[in-house]
Amino acid sequence: MLHRFSHLARALFGLGLLVFAHPVHALDQLYVMAPAAPGGGWDGTARAMQEALQGAGIVRAVQVENVTGAGGTIGLAQFVKRERDGKALMATGLVMAGAILTNKSPVNFSHVTPIARLTQEWQSIAVLKNSDLKSIADLIQRLKTNPGSVSWGGGSAGGADQMTAGLFAKAVGADPAKVNYVAHSGGGQAMATILGGHVTLGVNSASEFLDQVQAGQMRYLAVSSDKRIPGIDAPTFRELGIDLVFSNWRGVMAPPGISAADKKALGEAIDKMVKSPQWKAILEKRGWIDAYMPSAEFEAFLKDERTRVETTLRSIGLVR
Repeated sequence: MLHRFSHLARALFGLGLLVFAHPVHALDQLYVMAPAAPGGGWDGTARAMQEALQGAGIVRAVQVENVTGAGGTIGLAQFVKRERDGKALMATGLVMAGAILTNKSPVNFSHVTPIARLTQEWQSIAVLKNSDLKSIADLIQRLKTNPGSVSWGGGSAGGADQMTAGLFAKAVGADPAKVNYVAHSGGGQAMATILGGHVTLGVNSASEFLDQVQAGQMRYLAVSSDKRIPGIDAPTFRELGIDLVFSNWRGVMAPPGISAADKKALGEAIDKMVKSPQWKAILEKRGWIDAYMPSAEFEAFLKDERTRVETTLRSIGLVR
């Protein structure tokens, strides 16, 4: 009897070694929607999550899909149809908060389940290396003289980039309603327009222009942070006497109607991800700020954010 038990114990111990030799996945598979074209912030966020979740052994397989259009509201409308799907997430952020209002979207953040805020980024204004705009002072002069002559290339209409352009114009005494903003459905498309010289300047998260600046194709005019950004050689608006500090944020939502168990599992997976060395390395590499908020805090943040975004959009004439 004892001999038999000893064999069983050894067998179970061996099985235990076998189990712990491989990662134990809380989730076997996960679908992540990037509600914009490849090459932009949401696409980057979704693929960074894929890299970190799989690399840290938190989820075995992560599938990323791009759904483009209308500042993410087309993707949002499709995503809500995944009701009760506990293995799906969608990247979201300030851009979508603005697009919901400017596009009068019938679906909004109340139709999905907040899981976490992930990152924050400072905005920037940048030009091609050979641009005749040598400084922010040059830009201000042109905006005051003929605002329509300055075309701004950025992301979706009503998003963080257009808000930055409007708020900048207002802060320097130009008419924000006359800002000539050229919207794109993703950061990749906007970058192609900017690099092709089809617009006067680009407005986007500072990290989005970093590769082009380092390659000598572009240069920063200024950034929207409260103090200088490490690794980015650019003055802040405040340094230049412009009263403007403004940031973008990104997070993830789950479909409506998911179970409490699924919501907990998704929240725990994201919590493990943001604490993983893989995620921390991605933040450092991309210049993203860790702005993690778990579900309950994120939900409360979104309620305040709607008011802030609506106020901002009204102040620059994008919502009436």
